[in-house]
Amino acid sequence: MAVYVDDMKWPFRGMVMCHMLADTTDELHAMADHLGMERRWVQYPDTAKEHYDIPLSRRLIAIEAGAVEVSWRFMVVLIRSRR
Repeated sequence: MAVYVDDMKWPFRGMVMCHMLADTTDELHAMADHLGMERRWVQYPDTAKEHYDIPLSRRLIAIEAGAVEVSWRFMVVLIRSRR
């Protein structure tokens, strides 16, 4: 089981964001808790597209905590495989 962070760099409200997905909802929320993310920030909860948008500064923390760096294309493949 794993948590993934992609290489997307999307500007949003003065920040640069990427995506964080996981193999399970529990893993996703555990990493989000570790990063200080609020649960209400989860995108598409309880669907194949469930993820958090995280700022690049928290991406580094996620990687240090064991998240796997992947391309945004990998994320698309992962989401499609869940359907």
